[in-house]
Amino acid sequence: MDFIKRSLSTQESKVVLALTENGSRQTTRDEITRLLDSSAKAADHVIHSLRRKGWLERASWGRYLFIPPEQGPDAIGNSNLLALASRIAPPYYIGFGTAAAHFGLTTQHRNVIYVVSPKQKRERVVGDSKVRIVIQSQKKFFGFGPVDVMGYTVMLSNREKTAIDCIDHPDLAGGVGEAAAVLAAATRRNFDWNKAAEYLERIHAGALARRVGWLADFVKTNIPSDARARIEAVASLSRKTWLGSAPTHEVPGALGFDKTWRIFVNVTATELKGIAGTGHHKVINRETT
Repeated sequence: MDFIKRSLSTQESKVVLALTENGSRQTTRDEITRLLDSSAKAADHVIHSLRRKGWLERASWGRYLFIPPEQGPDAIGNSNLLALASRIAPPYYIGFGTAAAHFGLTTQHRNVIYVVSPKQKRERVVGDSKVRIVIQSQKKFFGFGPVDVMGYTVMLSNREKTAIDCIDHPDLAGGVGEAAAVLAAATRRNFDWNKAAEYLERIHAGALARRVGWLADFVKTNIPSDARARIEAVASLSRKTWLGSAPTHEVPGALGFDKTWRIFVNVTATELKGIAGTGHHKVINRETT
């Protein structure tokens, strides 16, 4: 895409200038119709042309992201794919492996964007990426906030919720080994264990607390004693659990039962190779959101 392709007709200029002056990062078919003071059919023609020239990207039916002049012709990259995906399923947050990659907690990059929502939405393809809608119950729909991605506000799970989500559903993080690596990386970067304990209390799932506790010990992160006591209290809600595949189908070479967290680790040492002892908790004193 070169500068000539970003050149504008009179009608197109009217739309781009108005959106630029207003500081808009998104627009709608109805708004463009009003800006042009024209029919919807004429607006559709301008929209089609602006999309072809790289000024607009369709987010959902009748809704578009505006790519302002300062972002240049190569503005639609992975970051803006998150902005596009975020318009598909409000309310939402971007999480799991996608959030982990955004925070640099994983080296895995897959062509799937995980959008979490309590509502059922149709999955879509954005650019070269598939947008997978993960239905999350209301009791787990928290731990996220606005993040600026190239000028677009995107709701993203924070480090603590990202790590917990990945442990809760390792298949959305690249497997148990990758979920463990995400936790280890997160605990080396201002990870707030008291916040994580609060999240586990809100979710109120003993099995998940046991998995988090075992993996935290496995990566040898330093959990503050008060946070550890809170996690152990949540863990007591279940008698025992497993990590990995259900133990009815024991994996050959599985690490087996851990008495401390009363968890059957149905995962091999190979899958967790290179992850043991890689976590480190850095205590933070400031309040975080």
